[in-house]
Amino acid sequence: MPARPAVTEAELEAHLRGICFKTGPPSRLGVEIEWLVHDARNPRCPVAPDRLRSAATTLRALPLNSLLTFEPGGQLELSSPPATSLTGCIEAVTADLALVRPAMRAMGLGMAGHGHNPWHRPQRVLTEPRYNAMEAYFDRWGSAGRSMMCATASVQVCVDAGYEEPGPFGHGRRWLLAHLLGAVLAAAFANSPTSEGCPTGYRTTRQVVWSQLDPARTLAPPQGPDPRGAWVRYVMDAPVMCIRAEDGPWDAPEGLTFREWVRTGVPRPPTQEDLDYHVTTLFPPVRPRGHLELRMIDAQSGEAGWIVPLAVTAALFDDPEATECAYRVVKPLAETAGARPAPRNPLWRRAARGALTDPELHAAAVACFAAAQEALPRLAASPEVCAAVAEFTERYVARGRCPADDHLDALYAAEGDLIVGKDSQ
Repeated sequence: MPARPAVTEAELEAHLRGICFKTGPPSRLGVEIEWLVHDARNPRCPVAPDRLRSAATTLRALPLNSLLTFEPGGQLELSSPPATSLTGCIEAVTADLALVRPAMRAMGLGMAGHGHNPWHRPQRVLTEPRYNAMEAYFDRWGSAGRSMMCATASVQVCVDAGYEEPGPFGHGRRWLLAHLLGAVLAAAFANSPTSEGCPTGYRTTRQVVWSQLDPARTLAPPQGPDPRGAWVRYVMDAPVMCIRAEDGPWDAPEGLTFREWVRTGVPRPPTQEDLDYHVTTLFPPVRPRGHLELRMIDAQSGEAGWIVPLAVTAALFDDPEATECAYRVVKPLAETAGARPAPRNPLWRRAARGALTDPELHAAAVACFAAAQEALPRLAASPEVCAAVAEFTERYVARGRCPADDHLDALYAAEGDLIVGKDSQ
């Protein structure tokens, strides 16, 4: 399978250093949105693999701007092309959804925005070599890997890495902002409090699932004055998830880091293409791929629920005044986070369990959302987008709530109705 000759360890490290943070003024924005696919009449009934394959064939024939893919459990994902403005990003994805949703309805399928499947156990429907190897790898760590692959969905926002800032931290300021603000975003948009119909004790079960996976590929790299170097070491010392093969299954070696693979050349010398693929199998909460990929936000309910986290994140990263405000607000959270990396540190654990019921996260969210609301007109956001962010802020953030609380309220109300019904018999 390798398309290029083997390269040295130094060459691979130089390649990583050159591509992880692409410098320049923040000017591009992207979003990757996932949905749980379900039967339109009975969401609790898993969709048969043949129906999902048929849906994939139909949707791939549509003239979409975004890249359309399906995740191992049948989750549908749209990945927008890089846009030069928030409005452009929203318009491109909205146009795609105007084609995708009717096509799905015509096939009797629905698209649900939940961070974690609330109805049934993880069930893998894709049997590609990548996912076979991924499942074998994550099974060594327990059941969380199958949940991550088959039962989770998110809104991933991609922002430019920004300028190479002066001072000892270089990109570290924006990098640090992403990791501290990430906990605030995870809490504000928490939307996965149940699994198999029962509360899990967390507002974002999806975040808990991610925290239970292989720490060498899902925890954040160390924070410090050299983010490039930290990322290079993180990538090179992460275990290899799979070694691709042209024919037959992909091997899922145990205990082989990419650095060891380079040094031993066994079972074959790796190439730069192998390294690039290896990076796609690493899942820290913020992944540098030239831009910064923020991966901590649960999928959102409603046809346009994804727009609010996109708009808020874009405002806080791309408007200089909002960025400065957000950095001042979240910097004190570093003390709460402590030395442990996200998402296993106390700050992120509190975000997963209590979301905005946590006073510190609530105060940070109120300040950050206020800064975002002030920034959106400066980013030429439409009145509809500004109104959606204002409505979300009033409904949830101002009240110390998140979307997960709506689901819990409905669940407890239904349970109460059942108890009342039994008592009246």
